[in-house]
Amino acid sequence: MGSAHSWAWRPGRTLGNGRGALRREPPAQPHPGAPPLGSPATGSQLPPTPEEPTITYTVNCSILLTELPLLDRPAAAKAAGFDAVEFWWPFGTSVPTDVEVARFENAITDAGVQLTGLNFNAGDMPGGDRGLVSWPARSTEFQDNIDVVAGIGERLGCKAFNALYGNRIDGESAEQQDAIGAENLAAAAAGIARIGGTVLLEPVSGAPKYPLLKARDALDVIARVRKESGAENIKLLADFYHLAVNGDDVGAVIEKHAKDFGHIQIADNPGRGAPGTGQLPLGEWIARSRALGYEGYIGLEYQEPAETAFSWANLRV
Repeated sequence: MGSAHSWAWRPGRTLGNGRGALRREPPAQPHPGAPPLGSPATGSQLPPTPEEPTITYTVNCSILLTELPLLDRPAAAKAAGFDAVEFWWPFGTSVPTDVEVARFENAITDAGVQLTGLNFNAGDMPGGDRGLVSWPARSTEFQDNIDVVAGIGERLGCKAFNALYGNRIDGESAEQQDAIGAENLAAAAAGIARIGGTVLLEPVSGAPKYPLLKARDALDVIARVRKESGAENIKLLADFYHLAVNGDDVGAVIEKHAKDFGHIQIADNPGRGAPGTGQLPLGEWIARSRALGYEGYIGLEYQEPAETAFSWANLRV
């Protein structure tokens, strides 16, 4: 960006917001195998380090560092230089045992990282499930999950909670599912409001029966929930990878809605790899979102071997 200086980026740290700082130093050498900045082979743009940086990254420990046991990943993220992590629902049920919850919470606190985001139970993700919110047969299960999620958030200081909407179910009408979805999102918003939290709603790709593909799809659901329940603490999760894969105009979404984003996540495309491995102008999109008022974390939700997961962070920018 518009600086004549060379910068070394220290991941997970931000200037002037109480979460650490970027230090201006001679730039670190890239890890072996890291893609060169501005490589014509990729055409991709890495996330920026501006003169007055305001970017704090959070590592999604459900998709990164998967070579390690789940509870070892927060410490690995810390060792890699990050101060913040996020997770998909890390338990097999909506209401895990107290022992299971304590082990998860201890892994976060012992690592010395901040939990910045947590998903509600989304069902069997490897099996194709994408949330319980609009699934009539599992509505009670979702509602039972709300207090557990809020409790973890309260104890760990987490304020953002992603509620995947759910696939269309054979034999159920879209109208019925959407009505139940709106009710459950309103219930989640009410439960999370007591700890000052925000419910996130996310368009996703790669799930043929998932109805929220573009930002407009999620925003329409959010508008319905707000109208019917008065809930204001429900916002769009803008995953730039998913939106781009689904053919959304990410630049236009940013221009219209960046100041209202509840969270941003990134991965490059094709491949859902690390920044710099594909074609997406992630740096440009992040910078523009910041310029238009987004002040939250940037979630790193991409697939990359642990050895090279953060190679891009040592590139000169």
